[in-house]
Order: sequence, then C-alpha cells, then structure tokens
Amino acid sequence: MTKYIACFLLFLALGSDANGQKEKQIIVETKNTSLIFTISSAQKLYQSYLGQRLLNPADQSLLQSTRREAYIGAGMADLFEPAIRMVHSDGNPSLDLKYAAQKTSKEEDNVTTTSITLKDSQYPVEVVLHFSAYYNEDIIKEWTEIKHNEKKPVTLTNYASSMLHFDASKYWLSQFDGDYMTEMRMKESPLTPGIKILDSKLGTRAQMYRSPCFFLSLNKPSDETTGELIAGTLAWSGNFQCSFEIDQQNSLRMITGMNPYASEYKLQPGKTFETPAFIFTYTKNGKGEATRNLHRWARNYGVLDGNKPRLTLLNNWEATHMDFNQDVLVELFDGANQLGVDLFLLDDGWFGNKYPRDADKTALGDWQVDKKKLPSGIGYLVSEANKKHLQFGIWLEPEMVSPKSELYEKHPEWILKLPNREEAYSRNQLVLDLVNPKVQDFIYDMVNDLVTKNPGIAFIKWDCNRMLTNTYSPFLKENQGNLFIDYNRALFDILKRLRVKHPHLPIMLCAGGGGRVDYGGLKYFTEFWPSDNTDGLERVFIQWGYLNFFPALTVSSHVTSMGKQSLKFRTDVAMMGKMGYDIRVKNLTEQEIKFSNQAVKTYKGISDVIWFGDLYRLISPYEENRAVLMYADQSKNRAVLFNYLLNFRRKEFMGKVLLQGLDPMKRYKIQEINLLPDTKSTQPEDGKIYSGDYLMKVGLNLSAGKIAPLTSTVFELVAEK
Repeated sequence: MTKYIACFLLFLALGSDANGQKEKQIIVETKNTSLIFTISSAQKLYQSYLGQRLLNPADQSLLQSTRREAYIGAGMADLFEPAIRMVHSDGNPSLDLKYAAQKTSKEEDNVTTTSITLKDSQYPVEVVLHFSAYYNEDIIKEWTEIKHNEKKPVTLTNYASSMLHFDASKYWLSQFDGDYMTEMRMKESPLTPGIKILDSKLGTRAQMYRSPCFFLSLNKPSDETTGELIAGTLAWSGNFQCSFEIDQQNSLRMITGMNPYASEYKLQPGKTFETPAFIFTYTKNGKGEATRNLHRWARNYGVLDGNKPRLTLLNNWEATHMDFNQDVLVELFDGANQLGVDLFLLDDGWFGNKYPRDADKTALGDWQVDKKKLPSGIGYLVSEANKKHLQFGIWLEPEMVSPKSELYEKHPEWILKLPNREEAYSRNQLVLDLVNPKVQDFIYDMVNDLVTKNPGIAFIKWDCNRMLTNTYSPFLKENQGNLFIDYNRALFDILKRLRVKHPHLPIMLCAGGGGRVDYGGLKYFTEFWPSDNTDGLERVFIQWGYLNFFPALTVSSHVTSMGKQSLKFRTDVAMMGKMGYDIRVKNLTEQEIKFSNQAVKTYKGISDVIWFGDLYRLISPYEENRAVLMYADQSKNRAVLFNYLLNFRRKEFMGKVLLQGLDPMKRYKIQEINLLPDTKSTQPEDGKIYSGDYLMKVGLNLSAGKIAPLTSTVFELVAEK
C-alpha cells in the first residue's frame, strides 16, 4: 500500500467514552495535519482534534471526544451559535443530528474526500459533511449538503459550511477590510469572550468592506515564520459570515459560511442545499507557510489554469475613457507595441446604439456594437490588433442594466427592484435578476455569441459595479429569502456553462475595484482586479493584503499614472503581481517608453518565478517604512527580491534583511534588474555571490548608500551551476 493511500485511509480507531462504551474515530489527514472526529456510543459526532498530524494510532484513541459536537443543530441543548437551524414543515425549530454513515473516495493520488452523513432522529433530514484533504498542500476543503424528504418545504435559517473548535489560552484574529480604493487592509486583534463576526450583506461584491479571509492564531500572535494558526477563506461571492465565539470555558467555536441575513431559505422536499466550501490550512510555522500552502493549492486546484502563463496587457481606459472611435483604438495598438505587451484590452464604452454608451448612465444590457464608434465591428479591431502581433480583449458587465437601455424597456420584469418603491440606483444602474432562467440564458448567449462570432477575442474583463440593494426578485415571488443565495448560484451556473464552451479563455474577475475576490469565483477566472486604486504606494499595501491568500499570477497589477511616485517605482510595484498597463503611452517620454519596453522583457524573464514560485514576506509595510518580499522557485535555483522604500524620515536606519526559501548549500549571484536606461546599479550587493546559508542567516543590506523615500529595487538571485 502506498504512502498516500495509507495516510488518507479513513481510520476507524477504537477508544472508549465516559461509560466505557466503544467509540469509532474518523480521521482526515494531510501531510502535516490531522482532523479527527469521534463517534460516541450515543451516535453523536464530535471533533476530537485539529492540529499537527498524529503518527501513532494509540495516541489518537486517547483524545477527549465528548465536548465539541462537530455540526450542532439549533433548538436542542446547546447554548451557543449553531451550525444549522431548520424550521420543519410542522413548525418544529430543532435538529438532533446523529451519525449515520461515512465513506471515503480517492479523487486522485493527492486528494481524498471523506463524507460523513448525519441524520435527525425524528425527521427525514440528512446532513452530509464533506472534507477534501489535499495531502501535499496541507489544505482541507470543507462543505455541507442538506437534504430532507418532508411533505412540505422546510425553512433554513442557518447553514454553515464549517464548524471547527479550538482550545487555547488566547486567540488572535487577523482580518482584512477596507472600502473602495482601500481594499484588504490588515488588522490584528485579540478575541475576547463573546462573539466576533466578519460578514457582508452586499449580496454580491462581498469583499467590498471586509474579506472572507483571515488568520486565526492560537496562544500568541503569529508572525511570518513562527506561531500556530489557521488560515481560512470562504469560496463564495455572495453574503458571507465568519463567527468566532469564545465560551465560558475559553473554548473557541468558529463557524463559516453564507450569511443567513435576509436569507430564510425555503428548501423543497427532495432538493439538496449545498454550501460553498471553506478552505483552510493549519500550521505551527507562521503565516508565511500558511500562505504558501494556499498558493500551491490555488494554482493546482483553485484557479482556472493556475499553472499556465498569463498575458501582459495594455488597457485603454486611462487613455480614452469612453471617448474613442476605431481609428483612435487602432492608433493605441502602436502604444501597446511600444511597450511590448501581449494584448490590448478595450474597456467600457464600445456598445449601445439607441442609447450609446458615452457615459455611465446608458446602454448596459444593450450589448450590440456602437456603429458610430466602431463601424467595422469588433472583428475589425481583432484583425488590426493581430496584424500588429497583439491579441485583443474586451470589457463586459453582464449582470447589470441601465434604466436608459433597450433591455430595460423590453424586459422590466428581468430586473431586481422593490415593488411599490422608487428605483434605487448605484452607479446609475440596476441588477438583472439572475435567478430567472431567461436572464441566465440571455447572459450566456450574449457572452457566447460575442466570443463565437469574434473568435479572435482572447481575453474578457468581467465587471460588476454595484451591490444588491432594494432587492426583490419578480421571478421568486413569495420565496424572497432565497434571493441572495440563488443569485450567486445562478452566476456560477452561467460561468460553468461558458467554461464548457470556452474552457481556457482568460477572464479577469473585476467588481468596482476589489469587491469580488474569492475561490468560488476564481475557479472560472484566471485573475482578478484588486482595486481601482493604482497609486504605487497604496498598491504596496493592497497587493500585500491579497497576496496573503491569492497567488501572484491572479493579482492584476497595472502600471498607471496614478500617484506621485516615479515610473520605475510604480513598475516595480506592478511586478510583484501580474503586471499590465493602463497608461497614456503617447504621454510617456522616449526614455520612459524605452524603460517600459525593457521592463516588460525583464518581467517576462522572471515571471515564471513570480507566478509559480513560493512567496516569502520578509519585511512588512505594517511594521516598517519599507516592504520587502521575494519569490523563490521550487528548485531553489532562482529567486526575485523586491525592495520598496516607503515614506521614511531622514536618517531612519533600517537593518539587514534575512532572506528565506533558498538552499543553504548553494551559492547565489545577486544582480539588480529593471534599471533605468543607460544606468548601472549603485547597490553594494549587486554582482556579489553569497551562499544561501549566509543570505538567510546574515542577510543583505538593502538600504545602503544614498536612498530616498518612494524608491525601489528589484534583484534576481541565480544559483551557480
């Protein structure tokens, strides 16, 4: 029997409960983590352990088993937040879930899914807890299925994806929140008795104010290299809720899933309610290892084509906004060629005839080409771009509708809006009722037809510029509690259909800046837009936040004219993610174009390390007035080191930087790259050779010589052969 099979088998270890009765254990394991459940003699399922992998079966049987019920139903004896609450068709608001069965299936050599079935003792209700263990990545993905066969619908008012329990002396929560233009700001605080909730009630664009991503540290705050913690994130683009409740015995109950706010869900007999997945990793080696676990999992399983290269692009938005025609766009292709990027992306403003899209008040929903702006059509632009060795991409906002549009006039019943109330606009638009199958078909047909009829389209930017407010579905009628959930399920269904037809078309997930970023959506997308704030200084913090949970090749990082930093600084910041451009090329000087062209070449030479390597955060901008991070490839032969000096004061001294992720026995040559044209490095470390051991124990002085605020350096490290 192979090592993987042995590690992933569903062990049934025998122990005893308080009455001396025999108990069974169910063990979910990765390379370094064990999650152990115990079935009591009363057929209750308890979480007995979550931590470092236990190697000795005899130790597993010693675990205390009867304190933490694994998935608690409301209405019985428990006094704290439940995982599930159901009101039966007879009005009984309780669930008493007991173990019924389990099975293990091996998806592949690296992935095993354990499914545990619980059933109510009096009602025909079944809850299945699923745990997929990704052995090498040390990731566990957990989700739940809820079914019933009562004669009438039941009402679900709580429906957790995951309930996990912890016992520690103290708990520290790192959360990520902000607003439009201030996304993913990191804050850490201790948890105290009572309940702490991270949530969203925006319907979609769930991440606009706070993110369903967090670090939970046990006993003491974790840093990048030390500390016991959970890193978790919910794969859901809609309303979410993550609750952390400390009880009177200082135990922590963590519940994650869809937010039950305004979502009393009517579940029909025989139907299955499936929750989104909660994805987490456990480690005792700090936040850095947790991030690398998530990144490896994401590239292999969580992101569309996560192990394939990405395209560099030039977006026209900053150059033209909506004021352009086809001749102007063709001229902009020359700017893309000057930069040396792969693709030209046409942004908002290309559609609408009865109500042309010349501003953001019209035409959403009318996805026909504006004949005045583009008389030769999209195919002409594709052809002209290809002649100049460029691929062509296009912007869409499929879920939205303008009140001033032909679609609104033809189908007012397709729109989410309250009866007997005035329409409430955000960004001068309303939201289509995706729950309606006719609307789903309309969106699918529109996107599919656009790509099919213009086969040269090589990229889509899928936008979503408002949240769900004043929300009512004409299609659902009396079941309005289903709306927030079914809207996002319908969105995913549309994306599934499109991916069957166009499995590898690159699509950027965009939502009014960074409002919709999660692994529920990213399985259909190749990347996301983190924020409309592209100021280089702000982007250091924004991208730093996202990179805790999402790999670099998903984080679209564009060079723009926003901010007062130098072009080099803004370019160096964009390089830490998936670099692109949204800039007026004609406004650049000859030297700036020369630098940018060389920067694109440099980036293409190092992008495989950035996209597919391991990230090490070395100096946090939250702790010092600089940010230092590096990527190292799997072979430890190459690394790329980014050093950003922020707004530090005169004579502010900064210590050496200890590198990570290198082979201590290899020797590395250090070279500064992405220099300005006709300049040489002034960095004292440039050209020197050090052992990996020296670099990780003694470190580099990256702040020597004449330095200035808002400057940056990029180094490539290559191991000697």
